[in-house]
Amino acid sequence: MPSPNRRKFLKQAAGAAALGLAPRLVRAQGPARGPATLTQKFSDLRQHFIFEYYPWYGGPPDYDHWDYLDRKPPFDLSATYVPQLGAYDVRSTAVIERHARWIVQAGVGSIALSWWGRNSFTHRAVHGIMDVMKDHGIKVTFAMEPYADDRARFFRDDIVFLLDEFGEKRGYDCLLLLKNQDGSSGPIFKGFRCILPRESTDCRGRTSPVADYTPDEVWRQQIDRIRADLRHDFDHITLLADSLEFARTPASGFDGIGIYDNFIPPEAYAGFAEGASRAGLLFSFNINPGYDQIEPRPAPADPCYAPRAFAPSTTPIDWSNALERERASSLSQQRIEASFKAALAVQTDPRLTNFNRGFFAIHVNSFNEWHEGHAFEPMRNAVSLLPEERALGYHNPANGSARIETLGLLVRAVVTS
Repeated sequence: MPSPNRRKFLKQAAGAAALGLAPRLVRAQGPARGPATLTQKFSDLRQHFIFEYYPWYGGPPDYDHWDYLDRKPPFDLSATYVPQLGAYDVRSTAVIERHARWIVQAGVGSIALSWWGRNSFTHRAVHGIMDVMKDHGIKVTFAMEPYADDRARFFRDDIVFLLDEFGEKRGYDCLLLLKNQDGSSGPIFKGFRCILPRESTDCRGRTSPVADYTPDEVWRQQIDRIRADLRHDFDHITLLADSLEFARTPASGFDGIGIYDNFIPPEAYAGFAEGASRAGLLFSFNINPGYDQIEPRPAPADPCYAPRAFAPSTTPIDWSNALERERASSLSQQRIEASFKAALAVQTDPRLTNFNRGFFAIHVNSFNEWHEGHAFEPMRNAVSLLPEERALGYHNPANGSARIETLGLLVRAVVTS
């Protein structure tokens, strides 16, 4: 259990500047100068852009996760694109250093680590990642994954453990404590597969229980305990659920929604943000380049299985054609710009919850989820693919850095204004 004097420790041990905790907003004297800019509202604005980051990749001989769906690294990867760094090991300091430089160049100041429980590969990688990110001024938080069907029973324990292990024990040198406009600060966590139906029906009309369904009251009990335990430690704690259930999400105790799904079109963000606001929920919609997932080889015999089409294209992509690969790359860049503008618009809309509570958070999906093909981490330029890689039909375009370059132009224009 963390120290009951955490708040005092935060304010005295490291100092406000080291923690990224700015003083409360002070109104300027003299004549009005118009609406405050985002950088005036949030002195730590870079930290409010949060990359989804996957610390599950291992190097030889096991090639953890690069071998997903029976792929055979180092050339045959569980990815539709070859990363610029190849089949890297996320525990390598040199790899993390390169990632950190790319993140900074994109104008992003935080990452949310995909976390799969205390005994997982992802957990064991955290300290090493934080050591490097700290040196680059990047803050770290966690995306709570569905690592067990009954993981909701441990939700309180896991949150408190993460704050203790990666916050207090490290002197809060790297943990993300997100600052609201009024200067109040606290941790933010995002949960995946939290608000689920009790049953699901497949394409044949067969209904079965959802294995990791959690009743709303269980979430509420866990979250109430978190708030009770931490009420003296932080100004607030923000818990987001990956959900569009505007009745069940607040009933479960979550503060808001953090949407992961890249198939939700940017033009739908405004309507969903309005729905969240009517329910009194905060929200974070994502910036994304679309979706292009790896498929099993061969395709499953399950009659309900169907490959997911490349998003955002409305027509199929012929990946064997270089011009088609360039069309897909262009569409991804267009999706990045459209989702950026839509996510920013709802964050700053004075009619909606976030604006009125002084809350701002935009997730970027993702830095390096290569299985689903939405990584912003640079990939190899098509001309740089090795013969063994080219024969496998990867989707790499001519400019493998196009996504992160597009993102950087957009984000830097906001965080430096």
